[in-house]
Amino acid sequence: MSDRPAHSSFRFSAPLSTGAQASHEVHFSGSGPPILILQELPGIGPQTLELAARLNRAGFSTYLPHLFGPFGREAIAANALRLFCVRREFHLFRRGGQSPVAAWIAALVAEIDSRAGGQGVGVIGMCLTGSFALPLMAEDAVQAAVASQPSLPLLGGSHLHMSAAEITAAKHAMDRKGPALAIRFRDDRLSTRAHMRAVEAAFGDAVQVVEYPGRGHSLLTLDFHAPAYARVERYFRSRFGLETGNPRQGRD
Repeated sequence: MSDRPAHSSFRFSAPLSTGAQASHEVHFSGSGPPILILQELPGIGPQTLELAARLNRAGFSTYLPHLFGPFGREAIAANALRLFCVRREFHLFRRGGQSPVAAWIAALVAEIDSRAGGQGVGVIGMCLTGSFALPLMAEDAVQAAVASQPSLPLLGGSHLHMSAAEITAAKHAMDRKGPALAIRFRDDRLSTRAHMRAVEAAFGDAVQVVEYPGRGHSLLTLDFHAPAYARVERYFRSRFGLETGNPRQGRD
């Protein structure tokens, strides 16, 4: 594994949608247009830190909030307990609406954009946080979003973890900013085919859906899939104007 850039951190506090206050450590590293990486369930392990490092080397700064689980390692065996512990912020089975933590994430996006001088922010959500990426496109600061193996609501079939109003707001934003990106392994049993078909039905051309051959789950980390990562990097480079070596300076 490659050497990783040094990172710093800050404590960020903001309300949940319930009005309760939440506070989490946010780790950041690199320079360039900022990308918010929303972690997946096993914890922020080496593979997630390597994802941040890859994006740093590609010319982006990364912000990684520590929402649950250990930092620097995974603890897969403790997943059931971890799901119980995050129930205040994550409503894992909720259909037709987001979890309370979505409001905290939206506030964090605004904070990152302010710290980065108004360049706009890219977002990656993965697994339990994958469903948060698409509605975040409605936030003024968010210029690009990737939903990697989105999995909420659990056992949701063709239901989505967002309301009709949230879908409409995100679609309107995508019409102005450009499409979001949603990716999964084709035979993933957690991020299901029914879920992706529901994304396509709800968003149409506003979301580019790409499904890769394989039975894995975590495309960008634990089951790292190089073509998927390359697609994500190209997507962000294009949206922030890095393809021509002319980074985007501020929003329209």
